[in-house]
Amino acid sequence: MASNFRGKSSVLELVTWCLRGTRRDVLKARVRRWLRHVDLDATVAGTPMAFRLDLTDGEIASAIVLTGPDITTLEEVRAPDPERGVTSLLRAASTASYAEQVAGLMLGRMDLQPLLNSRKETSTTTHGWPSYFGAIYLPTGADKPLMGDVMTDGLPGRLLQVFLDLPAAAALTRVKTVHDVRVASNKARRKEAEEAAAARTTERDRLQDELVKAQELLASLSPSGTNDVSLVDLAHTTMDLAQAVADAQDVWEEADRTFRRARTERQHAAKLLNDVTESATARLLFHGLNPTSCPRCDQTIDDERRREERQAHTCAVCAREVVGDDEDPQAVTAEAEIRLEATAAAEEAAKTEREQARADVRQLTGQLEEAQADLRRAQSAADLPARLAAHEAVLRLEGALSVLEAPKEVPLDEAEEKAIRILAAAAGLLERDSKAAATQLFKEINEEIASLAIRFGLPSLESVSIDRAARLKIYPVGSPQEWFQDQTAGEKLRLRVAVAIALLRIGRSNGVSTHPGLLLIDSPKSEEMQSADAHKLFRELAAVAADNELQVLLTTADFDLANATLPKDTIRQAAEGAPLW
Repeated sequence: MASNFRGKSSVLELVTWCLRGTRRDVLKARVRRWLRHVDLDATVAGTPMAFRLDLTDGEIASAIVLTGPDITTLEEVRAPDPERGVTSLLRAASTASYAEQVAGLMLGRMDLQPLLNSRKETSTTTHGWPSYFGAIYLPTGADKPLMGDVMTDGLPGRLLQVFLDLPAAAALTRVKTVHDVRVASNKARRKEAEEAAAARTTERDRLQDELVKAQELLASLSPSGTNDVSLVDLAHTTMDLAQAVADAQDVWEEADRTFRRARTERQHAAKLLNDVTESATARLLFHGLNPTSCPRCDQTIDDERRREERQAHTCAVCAREVVGDDEDPQAVTAEAEIRLEATAAAEEAAKTEREQARADVRQLTGQLEEAQADLRRAQSAADLPARLAAHEAVLRLEGALSVLEAPKEVPLDEAEEKAIRILAAAAGLLERDSKAAATQLFKEINEEIASLAIRFGLPSLESVSIDRAARLKIYPVGSPQEWFQDQTAGEKLRLRVAVAIALLRIGRSNGVSTHPGLLLIDSPKSEEMQSADAHKLFRELAAVAADNELQVLLTTADFDLANATLPKDTIRQAAEGAPLW
C-alpha cells in the first residue's frame, strides 16, 4: 500500500506484463520509458519461476523465464545457473516473441486450452492466455463483463465453464464452434451456387435475346438473290439503258408526229377527192395552191370562206368568182384518187414506224427496269461488312449459348451434410452431460455468491442466479429482478469478487483446480465502498487466500484498513507520501 499516485497500480500492471505476456494500455508510456529491468518471482502450478525482462524505450529487448528448485534460489538470479539447478523455460528478444511464448507456457502449465468460438458463423476466433488473465485481474466497477475483460464471443460464459471444470466444456465449445462454422459455410456455398445459377440463367436469357435480334438483323441485310455482276457495270448499263429509253422515246414521239401529219394529209386527200367528185369549182382549183392563210397578212383562211368557195364558186383566198371550163373531170378525179392512195400509203407506213418505235420504247423500258432491279440488288453489296458482322454475332452468340449450359439444381453435399449432423448430435450429447453436471454445481455457486455479496456490503440482496453464459441475475429483497450490468460500480466490484471467491471455494470442495489461483484487485475502496464494507471484503479475501491456496494482490491508499484486516507479513507498505518502489 502507498499514498495515491505513488505507483500502486503500476506494480499490478508490471506483474500483469510478466505473467500475461502482454502489457495493458493503462501501463503508461512515461512509466515504461524509464524502466530498464523488471523482475518477478512466482510459483506457477507448483513450479517456481523467475521472470526477467530487460527493456529499451519501453519495449522488451530481451527476456528470460527461469525455473529452479525453489523461489529462494531464484531471488537474485537473472541467468541460468546449472550448478544451482537454475534453467531457462523460454527466451525472447522482442515484445511480440515474449507475449507468444508466455501464452504457450502458461496454458501448458495450467492445463488450459485456447477458447475457440465462431465469428459471425463464417470463421473461428481463438482466445488464448490473455483472455484467461482477464478473470485474474478483476475489471473496475464501471466495466460491463462479470468475468474477464471482454464481452464479445461469449467469453465470460466460456471462462465460467472452464473454471467450474464442467464435463467436456472445452470439447463442447469446440464442437459447437466447428458445427456453427460448417453450417454457415455450407449455407454460404449453397447460396453462392444458387446466385451463380441465377446469374447464369440471366446471362443465357440475355444471350438468347441478343441472338434473336442478331438473326433478325442478318435476315434484313441478306439479299433476296445472288448477283455476281459488278456494281459499276450495272450502274453503267442502267445509265446506257436510261439514255436509250430517252432516245427511243424521242424517236417514238417523232414517229407519232409523222403519223399524225400523214393521217392529216390522207384525210385532206380524201376530202379533196370528195370535193373534186362533187364540185366543178374544186376541179378547176385542183392544181392551184391550197394555202391555209393569206400569203400577205398571214390571216388564217377560215372554214366559212372555204364553204363559200364550194357553194358560191368564189376563191377562198381572194373571194373572186372562179370561172373556167371543166374540160377533163375524170382526169382530175383520177389524179385525186392517186393522191389519196399515196397519202393512205404514207399514213400506213408512218403508223408502222410509230408502232415499232412504241415497241422499242416498251422493250427498252422493260430492260431498264430489270437493270434498275439488278442494280438495287447489287447495291446490297455495300451492306456486306454489316452482314459479315451480323453473321459473326450470330455465330458468337450461338457458341456462347452452347458453352453456357442451362444451370442445374444445386446438389447437396452429402459428406458435408453428414458431418454437420454428426457435429450437431455430438454437441447435443455434450450439452446434456454438461447441463446435468451443472445443475447442482450452479445451485451451490449461487448460494455462495449471495452469501459473500451480503457480507461484502449488499445487505438488501436476497439471492442471485448465474447461468452458463455468466449472466448474473440479482434478486433484491422485495424488489423486481435486476441484472448485473444494472448495478452501481461498487456493487459490481463486490459481485465480481464474490463470484471469483465462490468459484474457488466450490471448485475446491468439488475437487476442481482449473482456476489459476491468483486475483489482482486495484484499489477496491475507490469503487463507492464504505469503510465497514471494505473491512469485511479485505478480511474475507484474506480468509479465502489462507483457506484455498489463493494469492490476492490488493492495492489501497488506506493504511489503517490494510493494517486492521490483513496479516502483517502480507503487507508491503511505503511511507506515507513516499513512492511504493
